[in-house]
This record gives sequence, structure tokens and C-alpha cells, in this order.
Amino acid sequence: MGDFTSNQRPSLSRRAFMVGGSAALGLAAFPALASIPNTPRRLTLLNLHTGESVKSTYWSDGQYVPGALGEIAHVLRDHRNNSVHPIDPHLLDLLTHLRRSLDANAPFHVISGYRSPESNAMLAAASDGVAHNSLHMQGMAIDIRVPGVQLKHLQKAALSLGSGGVGYYAQSDFVHVDVGRVRRW
Repeated sequence: MGDFTSNQRPSLSRRAFMVGGSAALGLAAFPALASIPNTPRRLTLLNLHTGESVKSTYWSDGQYVPGALGEIAHVLRDHRNNSVHPIDPHLLDLLTHLRRSLDANAPFHVISGYRSPESNAMLAAASDGVAHNSLHMQGMAIDIRVPGVQLKHLQKAALSLGSGGVGYYAQSDFVHVDVGRVRRW
């Protein structure tokens, strides 16, 4: 479960850096996220498909950390074809807020992070539960579970944030969260 070391950090595109750098301005659109204290923000994520994990401080000294955003994007890549895409920093902030509301220290277990259009089309063709224009394809959605936290409790905590979409998938054992419009299913 290789945590990233300094010589393994994936590069971050200029576009991804610009998205991350301007993301702080967008917090006003997500009131619950704006309440995150201006202290370092850390996440630990375990990709259940690749076995890779990342423990990263992605926000420090009042700004997003480009190298950390790159590490996170790499771990959350599409495991079907290894496509890497920038992850919306608001999604990371949502996860940080969710972790704090759960008072949980366990890593987020990731079922699905970024999905390439090809992977999403394949999944949508096989299941009615996959949106054809999924926010996963924009790096704005993630499917998760947290060890030691009941799925229903995770769903309720996500709903209590009042930010983005929350989907409950009891049979598949995960909760979907995204930074799109507020909705639930």
C-alpha cells in the first residue's frame, strides 16, 4: 500500500493548478465547506481497486498544495485504464468536513473516484444506477465507505452537510458524495 514519497509525486497540470488555486474563491457556494477552519487539511484515502493509499496535507498556509493534489488525483484515477484527472478541491474539502463530522480517523475507502468517459459509458450500459453524465468524469464525485462507520450513519452525516449530492447504495456498501447541486437518492 505504497504511500507516496517525494520522488514519486505525479505532476499536476497547469489547468489543475489553476482549478485548485481558484477553488478557495468558490467556497461561498458551499456554506458548510466555508466553515472549515483555516488550518492544514489532511486526507487519507485507500483505493480498494488498486490497493494504493495516500495520506496527504492538500491545503496548507491558506492554499491548496499542487503536489498533494497530484498525489490524490493519481490514487483516485480510473483503475480500469489508469486515466488520471484533476480532482475538484471542493470534493476534498467536502471529505474533510465529512471526516470531521463523523469524528473518524480511519481512511476513506474509495470504491470509485475519477471515471473516464469510456469507463463511465461501460458502467452506464450495464446498470441503471450510473448516470451518463456522471460527475465522476469531472473529478467532482467519489464513492466511499469508512471502516467502523455504519453506512446509514455515513449517509446521514453527508446529508447533514447540505452540500452536493448524496447517494445511498446499501447493497453495494457505499455512499456517493459529490459537489454538484444539492440532491439525494
